[in-house]
Amino acid sequence: MIRTATAEDVPAIHAMVRELAEYEKALDEAKATEEQLREALFGERPAAYAHVAVSDDDGEVVGFALWFLNFSTWRGVHGMYLEDLYVRPGRRGGGYGKALLRELARICVERGYGRLEWSVLNWNAPSIAFYESLGARPQDEWTVYRLTDRALAELGGA
Repeated sequence: MIRTATAEDVPAIHAMVRELAEYEKALDEAKATEEQLREALFGERPAAYAHVAVSDDDGEVVGFALWFLNFSTWRGVHGMYLEDLYVRPGRRGGGYGKALLRELARICVERGYGRLEWSVLNWNAPSIAFYESLGARPQDEWTVYRLTDRALAELGGA
């Protein structure tokens, strides 16, 4: 079962964000707090949105998708950027990841969004195979750049 996340889901989402960061070998970079996630998802001006996968057996939140809107100047419409997709290891293979992506794709189609896109680590072969099985294709011509921490502060004049 897939549903829109509620404020009560924030502790589970936060825990899974940390699990995902550990899986991606970057737990030390996962600094977000539950309160920050609560504000980002449910504050006065939400910056992101989330859906959760809930087990039919026990009602446990077993996965989540956290996303936000982007915009394509070439297509002239919004798109959806999937920041995180995660299903707890013991629940993988149960269709939760596909169901989460299907729900996001449904929202894109319903709202006229032109793209659903995300990033995946080059070494994450299981996820790459899963995404490609759904018809997703890598954008090999593009390289993601990022400014954080000191470099961001220096460029920003701090």
